[in-house]
Amino acid sequence: MKRHVTVTAVFVALGALITLYFGCTSQPTTTNTNSVALASPEPTPDKAAIEAELTKIEMDWPRIIKEKDGAAVRKIEADDLVLVYPDGQIGNKDRDIKDIESGALSFDSWELSDIVVKVLDNDAAVVTLHATVKGGKYKPADSKAQNISGQYRSVDTFVRRNGQWQMIASATVPILNPAPAASASPAMKATPEMKGTPERKPSPATKPSPATKSSPKATISPM
Repeated sequence: MKRHVTVTAVFVALGALITLYFGCTSQPTTTNTNSVALASPEPTPDKAAIEAELTKIEMDWPRIIKEKDGAAVRKIEADDLVLVYPDGQIGNKDRDIKDIESGALSFDSWELSDIVVKVLDNDAAVVTLHATVKGGKYKPADSKAQNISGQYRSVDTFVRRNGQWQMIASATVPILNPAPAASASPAMKATPEMKGTPERKPSPATKPSPATKSSPKATISPM
């Protein structure tokens, strides 16, 4: 009797375990579709608009320096800007503003050319350019003026923050062996006009030969 009860209890316990197992495995697996957000594609950058805007910013630098426009520098340059000057020194935004507002930088002419804008994405770009400075001087406070005339190549990195393009890094190096400016070829002299062959003088008229005198008539002998 005791053995029968024991066997019955084992079967009951086994049935309970089987029911519990299949009950757990039969529950449908739910997937939280909201847990994974689909990344929205970034908008395609308007390269033409970015190139035009950054070119305009770069072309404004001679005016900014000439007019000591510190407000424009504060707007264009990022607070964390890193500058590498032509002599290898490291600068920052505060130093740049001080130099421009104090008039430490001056020049007779500052021409920019070869501006190339490389658009990285909608909010980042790199600009390279060529500068030719004539009559340039840099005179910081309590220091002698330095001649900064020459040709330079610059690389400027821009990012767009809160809708405003700002320069975050810039490096400028001097061009040691600039190509000489192409000079206009001297105008070729016109080939001297060939003088016409001198007109030949007419040969002197040939004098007519003197008329041959007729032979005297033969004297007729008398008969």
